[in-house]
Amino acid sequence: MTDTTGLEAVQPLAGAALPPVVRDTPAAVLLVDLDRGEVVYANALAQQLSPGTRLPAGIARWSREAGLHDGSGEDMEDGPAPLRRVAAGEPVAGEAVSAARGSDATTAREQMWVVGIPLTDAPPPLASQALVVMLPLREHAAVARLQESGDLRHRAVIASDLSFSISDPHAPDNPLVWVNPAFERTTGYSSADVTGSNCRFLQGPGTDRDAVARIARALAEDEPVTEVLLNFRKDGTAFWNEVVISPVFDADGRLTHHVGVQSDVTARVEAAAERDRALEEARRANARLEALARVSTALASRLDSDGALAVLPGLVVPDLARWAFALVADEPGRASRLHVAHADEALAASAQALAREPGHGLAQLPVLSDLLTGAVTTPTSLHVDTEQAAGRLGDAAAAQALRAMGAGRTVLVPLRARGRTTAVLGLVLGDAPPPSSTDLATMADVGLRAGLAVDNARLYEREHAAALTLQRDLLPDLPEVEDFDLAATYLPAAVGAEVGGDWFDVLDLPDGGLGVAIGDVMGHDLRAAAAMGQLRSVLRSYAWGGDEPGAVLRRLDLLVRGLGMAGLATCVYARVVCAETGDGCAVTYAKAGHPPPMLRTPEGVVHRLDQALTTPIGVAGPRTVVDQAEVDMPRGASLVLFTDGLLERRDRPLRQGLDELEQLLAGCPDDHDAASLRDLVVEHFADGGSDLDDDTCVLVVRRRP
Repeated sequence: MTDTTGLEAVQPLAGAALPPVVRDTPAAVLLVDLDRGEVVYANALAQQLSPGTRLPAGIARWSREAGLHDGSGEDMEDGPAPLRRVAAGEPVAGEAVSAARGSDATTAREQMWVVGIPLTDAPPPLASQALVVMLPLREHAAVARLQESGDLRHRAVIASDLSFSISDPHAPDNPLVWVNPAFERTTGYSSADVTGSNCRFLQGPGTDRDAVARIARALAEDEPVTEVLLNFRKDGTAFWNEVVISPVFDADGRLTHHVGVQSDVTARVEAAAERDRALEEARRANARLEALARVSTALASRLDSDGALAVLPGLVVPDLARWAFALVADEPGRASRLHVAHADEALAASAQALAREPGHGLAQLPVLSDLLTGAVTTPTSLHVDTEQAAGRLGDAAAAQALRAMGAGRTVLVPLRARGRTTAVLGLVLGDAPPPSSTDLATMADVGLRAGLAVDNARLYEREHAAALTLQRDLLPDLPEVEDFDLAATYLPAAVGAEVGGDWFDVLDLPDGGLGVAIGDVMGHDLRAAAAMGQLRSVLRSYAWGGDEPGAVLRRLDLLVRGLGMAGLATCVYARVVCAETGDGCAVTYAKAGHPPPMLRTPEGVVHRLDQALTTPIGVAGPRTVVDQAEVDMPRGASLVLFTDGLLERRDRPLRQGLDELEQLLAGCPDDHDAASLRDLVVEHFADGGSDLDDDTCVLVVRRRP
């Protein structure tokens, strides 16, 4: 075997340069018959350097056909000096050559590091051969330092740290028949320990069995193979081994041996693993931040608490959990609803089946019970037995769904705000390890944000319900009036806007006339609803006294501005007076900044009541004289009054809405009554009330035919 005496004492230069120089494998491998001076074997990469060269071939001919140059760059007739010395039986401990062609491992004229080892201590016929390995040089600076040193011992370190082995595929179990000293140092096994044994003694716990199987298949098919797998030294320590095994054939194409080149690439693999871990942690951190942002954004726009809790589980999977649930408590400790979402679409039906169970069974779990009552206020990580949890569910379908989804590691996060727990978010991790402190902090942050968003939604719901109740209570019941058919409705805006100050009124006046009013106080809160009630009461008082519409609005404006009863408001007031004899009826009206009512005649002709317009109620500055106008109302005619929320949208101006309403009224059936006309208008413009940006009122007054 190669003598390495004194190699360990060389200067640190070679040791520092070793990893960059030898890290890149596979390599071009030759076997040279020393008795004949011929190349008797070339692996696939070596064949790419000298394609078409029939073996055996003299070392000089093989070198010429490969276009080999030595470090001087000269093309020598009898081949470069490193290969000539190998053919003469001398060891070559690392010298540079280049080839005219590239290979799968090198480019044309890229320098390669030549190591030549006479196999004099190997069994026949290897004893009369030399192993030549040509490794690509990627780190040119390191190579230059070695070449400039001129110290053969430095290059010998490189050569001696390349681990080589040869096995006999014709002997039972393909045993090793030769290893070099580098193999002994790398593995801790001596030549005597391993000669005659298959190299699987390097395998152990953690060795990739698929990689081992790929090596076995390649060798069985006489193909070269490269794999990186976890091996173990004699003392049990693990290292990552990059193995390149090449079959060796004789001149007649018969397999003779396997040549293996081993490299300890532990540092490279660990660096890659650390990089992968860092990338995975960065990915997980980004996923956590995205989950937090998604939860915050989605819940901030929800003004219904149950709707917010319903979407919450879907916002945290799969970034934070395999599946998730929100267990809702209407009262402390009392579960009432369960919302579930699973990351796997194949289990979506199971999630829905579990969600149909109101959560009473899950609430019996001791930890969940403590969280719902507020006895525990911090996130809790625990292992939940799937079968035990399923057994607590009274509903068989829900229990089967839980079994299908599985439980396991679960983190329970209370959703708290203002001192009370409103729900518990369950993050089911399955068979994953317990969450890290960073994961728990993220889950706790989700709980804080979701808890505050849900509680804000509940506060909004209470305020909205109170304002809506107040507003509905302030609106009148329509009176029974002879000769007139009446219908009205108040529609609150869709979720996203608060209750407003829209109102209507119908008065059966003591002088025999009919007073009709509709208005809109600017604002969307309890104050607007209260101001609406005041305005309606004041207008009723002035109208009951018999004032004409223009006078009613003028007096109303003066009172609002004088007492500061409200902000701005728009209003329409009309008096319908019918003659004591005959069929004549007249509508006298005035408008303060309000959209024009529309009068539909029995013939389908629609008139916009767009005269008698003045500024809105409460506008500062000199008051314009409030005018009033009059229009006839024959039998069968319908007067339609509304607030701007009916027609105005973000994507549709009021003027366009008025045109559409006019066309709708002109085309409505002649046999309509007040209620059917109201419903037609609401269905067309507000989808029954579900498509409103603002609250609105609609009032229809139809004179009976």
